[in-house]
Amino acid sequence: MGRFDDQVVLISGGASGIGAAAARRFAAEGAQVVIADLNEDAGGELAAALGERASFRRVDVGELDQVEQWIAAAIERHGRIDVLCNNAGIGSYGETPDVPPELWRAVLEVDLTAVFYACRAALPHLRAAGRGSIVNTASISGLGGDYGLSAYNAAKGGLVNYTRTLAIDHARDGIRVNAVCPGPIDTPLLGRLIAQQAIVAAFEQVIPMGRVGRADEVAAAIAFLASDDASYITGAMLVIDGGLTAATGQPNFTRLLTGK
Repeated sequence: MGRFDDQVVLISGGASGIGAAAARRFAAEGAQVVIADLNEDAGGELAAALGERASFRRVDVGELDQVEQWIAAAIERHGRIDVLCNNAGIGSYGETPDVPPELWRAVLEVDLTAVFYACRAALPHLRAAGRGSIVNTASISGLGGDYGLSAYNAAKGGLVNYTRTLAIDHARDGIRVNAVCPGPIDTPLLGRLIAQQAIVAAFEQVIPMGRVGRADEVAAAIAFLASDDASYITGAMLVIDGGLTAATGQPNFTRLLTGK
């Protein structure tokens, strides 16, 4: 018996990276997985690989009507929703004077407003069932600032606090709402950065575990938060960063003093 036998799990941004890893994890644990993504080729291939346990729908999560249609189609097909994973996201780089307003709006639309759209559409169904779980993919960039990531930091910071508000608003509806806060993870979103050896070396220097994370490691945490194993956990931000945010940011005195 899997932890998600007979449950219906919806995953946005499910065609690649963390979303695809989560889709595979939930399907392996018995769930029916409904994947949404803009990438039709990758999404269709993943759903086909997962077989009868998965379906795919092309969705632009920044468009309210498409998100509502995704939720409605899942209800029509399966009759229920048990888990909603808001995972779709985009990144950006630029200090505030250099960020075009249209890029700022796009990042907030996909990384924050789209979560509102999906929750607004799904919550009535979860509330009617008297149970359910929402897991948002936030980031350690929502817990602190990063150089040059103004729009992304703003969106993920908003998502962290929105997750908390959802949790307290709907706890007595039987709905738990949590977020994962990954650090650097080897996914397409980080691909251009970790393709540069200097950036990989910099990550290895500052991450206590000495490496970037894997998508399946985040998927395992998402599945935990969505499962009954986390039945008394709501409003939590589960950090998955190899120890990166455990440090104060001061120099590594041991390395400087001993060379280790």
